[in-house]
Amino acid sequence: MSKGTYLIGVDIGTMGTKAAVFDQSGRLLGDAFEESKLVYPRAGWVEQDMEDMYRSCLRTIKAAVQKAGIDPRHVAAVSVDGQMAGIGGVAENGMASIRYDSWLDTRCEPYIDLMNKEAGDLVLTITGSPPTYDHGPKILWWMHEEPEAFKDTAKFVVPSAYAAMRMSGLTAADAFIDYTQLHFSGFGDTENLRWSEEICEAFGVPLEKLPRIVAPYEVVGRLTAEAADNAGLVSGIPIAAGAGDQAATSLGAGIVEPGQVFDVAGTASVFSVCVNQRVVDTKHRTFLCARSVVRDLWVPIAYINGGGLCLKWFRDEMVLAKSMTKGTGTAENAYALLDEKAATIPPGADGLIFLPHFGGRVTPNDPKVRGAWVGLTWGHSLEHLYRAILEGVAYEYRYYADILTELFPALELKEARVIGGGAKSSVWNQIKANVLGIPYVQLDRSEVAVWGSALIGGYAVGVFEDLVAAAKASTHPVHRVDPDQEVHRRYYPYVQVYKGLFEALGPSFETIRAAKARA
Repeated sequence: MSKGTYLIGVDIGTMGTKAAVFDQSGRLLGDAFEESKLVYPRAGWVEQDMEDMYRSCLRTIKAAVQKAGIDPRHVAAVSVDGQMAGIGGVAENGMASIRYDSWLDTRCEPYIDLMNKEAGDLVLTITGSPPTYDHGPKILWWMHEEPEAFKDTAKFVVPSAYAAMRMSGLTAADAFIDYTQLHFSGFGDTENLRWSEEICEAFGVPLEKLPRIVAPYEVVGRLTAEAADNAGLVSGIPIAAGAGDQAATSLGAGIVEPGQVFDVAGTASVFSVCVNQRVVDTKHRTFLCARSVVRDLWVPIAYINGGGLCLKWFRDEMVLAKSMTKGTGTAENAYALLDEKAATIPPGADGLIFLPHFGGRVTPNDPKVRGAWVGLTWGHSLEHLYRAILEGVAYEYRYYADILTELFPALELKEARVIGGGAKSSVWNQIKANVLGIPYVQLDRSEVAVWGSALIGGYAVGVFEDLVAAAKASTHPVHRVDPDQEVHRRYYPYVQVYKGLFEALGPSFETIRAAKARA
């Protein structure tokens, strides 16, 4: 391809849509962001307008192209990644038939229970994920609670696919889902890349309601004249199928070798690892067995639903409220100050342990669990409390890592690549390195999701001949912290206590949950 070849990646996130323009070396030329419009019709319901999600892609692409100042005739491909566990639907003409049922939406909980009761082990074994707030229970909710909307829905689709379909002018006959999102489908055979007739029959879901399964780098269509006009591009540009946001993010971070750990230190704390075989976590039901964009690789995922949010809560409720009364606190410098103070506290926070599960534990799924500090004494300070939060997330990661050694006995964890707001904390990176016993590295780029999508688009049209080589060559570590092996050994008893607390406190959490429900 010519030197003036450009790639566009788009990320449809929960909080907003981001588009970015790259040259073929991976250099960011221009980007744009637009906040999402979440709708809350009832308690526990979270929806988005699918057409608005699509339009946000066009608007951010147009702004990013203008910022980059490129000739749109030299754009080689567009690829979109998106939220993975929620689901939407299209009518026969390819237009949205229902609102996007977000992964944050909990209305389908009775159908999670139903799937677990009727065929939970079967779903886990075939899809790689136990029933949760994902496509399966959500589709069952629409089927049973909104039969007319279900009837009008020709195919159920994820946000990235809807955007690509609309850009290409596709109808329901060409609807698709890429294989990186199949583990969240509830009905997909992730190993054999087909729909499971056995699961569909068990719950009465018509196979014809499910889209075809494709590779992320399949070219599904070309940009229509209308979409091109609204995006500031030219018609005919190839559109790749795209991927789930976590899959695109791990690719953009260069997670393409077995043993590489990936830490997304954002609102959620996501822990995954690259492996070269499919192993389903049937014993602990903790890791979701997800496919990598690279077909022969897998990226088992576990996460804390709000790990980073615990830090924000502490900053806002415990620190800023106190410092603002003195006129000295600001949100901008609070994290740096907290890190500085936490660094003065010894490993283990003088016996203080924190459980970072304010909204329940997700992997493994245990909704009764809540957040807690355990072991408080008169000698503990705000600095101890904060360090305990940092260590609590690291202890949960160690729990995940220990499960990995059971699932993959020959696997050697090489290093952890960290992105997200928490990646800026050298104190937290050192704590995680010490608890896990592996190096932690920061990367030379932060826009890994949109770059991962751009890589997919580039591979789809031949800009890159080798996807793994392109991912390796375009993203590099810039700062590394190695574990202190003595501190690693000192953390061991704290990790064991942390693991035991869930069983010990389980009855108390259940009592609290029941009391709250009665209130």
